[in-house]
Amino acid sequence: MKPVPVIGAGLAGSEAAWQLAEAGILVHLYEMRPLVKTPAHQGEDCAELVCSNSLGSHLPDRAGGVLMAELRALQCHLLPIAEAHAVPAGGALAVDRIPFAKAVTKSLEAHPLITLIREEVLTIPDGLCIVASGPLTSEALSRSIEKLSGKDHLSFFDAIAPVVLGDSLNRDSIFKASRWNKNADEGDYLNIPLNKEAYQTFINNLLQAECHPLKDFEASDPRAKIFFERCLPIEILAARGEDSLRFGPMRPVGLEDPRTGKRPYAVIQLRAENLSGSLYNLVGFQTHLKYGEQERILRSLPGLENVEFERLGSMHRNTFLDSPRLLTSCLEWRERHGLFFAGQITGMEGYLGNIGSGLLAAQSLIQRFKREEPVPLPITTVLGGLARHVATAPSPSFQPMKASFGALPPHISPVSKKERGQAYAKRSADDLARHLHNGCPQ
Repeated sequence: MKPVPVIGAGLAGSEAAWQLAEAGILVHLYEMRPLVKTPAHQGEDCAELVCSNSLGSHLPDRAGGVLMAELRALQCHLLPIAEAHAVPAGGALAVDRIPFAKAVTKSLEAHPLITLIREEVLTIPDGLCIVASGPLTSEALSRSIEKLSGKDHLSFFDAIAPVVLGDSLNRDSIFKASRWNKNADEGDYLNIPLNKEAYQTFINNLLQAECHPLKDFEASDPRAKIFFERCLPIEILAARGEDSLRFGPMRPVGLEDPRTGKRPYAVIQLRAENLSGSLYNLVGFQTHLKYGEQERILRSLPGLENVEFERLGSMHRNTFLDSPRLLTSCLEWRERHGLFFAGQITGMEGYLGNIGSGLLAAQSLIQRFKREEPVPLPITTVLGGLARHVATAPSPSFQPMKASFGALPPHISPVSKKERGQAYAKRSADDLARHLHNGCPQ
């Protein structure tokens, strides 16, 4: 049997390798560290947690907790190891990161069907393969992926605007419309009109707010000088002149406030982040402000007084695919059966999402190995919803997403906000149980 290569021994690659091996498939798990270092990793163990040591909420009515339940049902390997190395963190699952990574490495090295190879992979191999090389994919492998995907489908700097929950918006201060009356009956955007005074206050707040400093490896990357100009943080644009935003992402041209019959002085546009409209992206509001500053400034605006944030804005070096054009909801390359991607490079954010993506990619590959067509997870599960987001989100405005109820179809029965998480959790468990009962891989 020819071994299946899994490229990258982070969370996604480690989980994928274990799933394949447990299915009786020989695996070559490639990790370039310590031979090739990255600017972020400190050690050489598999599944190293580079940033926070928290895997997110384990509460059963939160998206993270529901995803954990799904991973247990799918016989995830890394989650029990994380729970065995948990440290006190309230309602979150946080781990002692060094012992956790060592335990994962030890378990992988001990598996008779897994060979851990310390070597940089320069090109994508032929045949069955999982690429889980992470946001700091090496230059050589990035070029190989770029050659396969096309230059326009691989991003090197990730400029992220805040995303908010749609039901937390104050619709009394918002009108729905598209520029120049296009789709006037429905409108493609939610619009927050600002008068001159409110706009100038917003500009002053931006200019006085504190920003996150760029990490050394982000600031020194030669590609930043090209890409940052195309996606400058909103606070940098504001510093170029008082009217720069009003003639940029906050331009009111082509919009008329139906309550006044006039064009606003400036406008903030919100665009649906998903098909159900439960999440909205603040258009053009990519930012490097500190998180507390973002919350304070945005909640001072009309319509956003009590807004809940699904994700705050950020800007950092990252490698991720324009997945909706390239991957299916089984994380398979659309133009090449048998090639799967997993981890943050797919746009599935967060530690749990990374683990889940590795599990999903491996299950899909197992089906290809058996000469079967990969079967997607139910979209009512958090993992299935994330996979659908990866495969169907609007492109090229696609941005990564972590575990979120906003990735799921709305619940059929009307439930209160308090009961929403419980309803989503029950629906996920029921639908996943039916999925597994029907003989889909686990």
